[in-house]
Amino acid sequence: MAVLPIRLYPDPVLRVRCPEVVDFNQELSSLIDDMVDTMHAAPGIGLAAPQVGVEKRLAVVDLSVGDDPEQLLVLVNPQICSTAGSWIEEEGCLSIPELNEKVTRPLDIVVKAQSASGEPFEFPASEWLARAICHEVDHLDGVLFIDHLRGLRRERAKRSLKRLLRSA
Repeated sequence: MAVLPIRLYPDPVLRVRCPEVVDFNQELSSLIDDMVDTMHAAPGIGLAAPQVGVEKRLAVVDLSVGDDPEQLLVLVNPQICSTAGSWIEEEGCLSIPELNEKVTRPLDIVVKAQSASGEPFEFPASEWLARAICHEVDHLDGVLFIDHLRGLRRERAKRSLKRLLRSA
């Protein structure tokens, strides 16, 4: 297992709509292990494959940041089947360090995905877990949390991103 480098904005891989995973093999298992290590080392609560430069519909989520192995979710080919309600809360992203903004997300979702071995499963998620899953599924579609911002928040984020790029 290894900690992989996290791709940072404006890396073009962050804007790719990732193809579905079709091969459930040792290579996929190794990538999942590396992504979990990378997410926990960051530390973060979610990580999508494009954030480590891999164009696959794969994400890992762990609200416990490694403290509770039971909370680790591996989502292969995830789809959000339904949403309900909405709430606004602050979000950040490992690929856009030092930028946090309030984003509107669904309060409740139902997710369909496959396990690392290809087994399909479906489950409901609420609040922070729903937010984290929506954020990671967005990554798989080439969408960043800043794309959800409007008005003053969007302008403030654009200025922050320009400053970050100049200092990089």
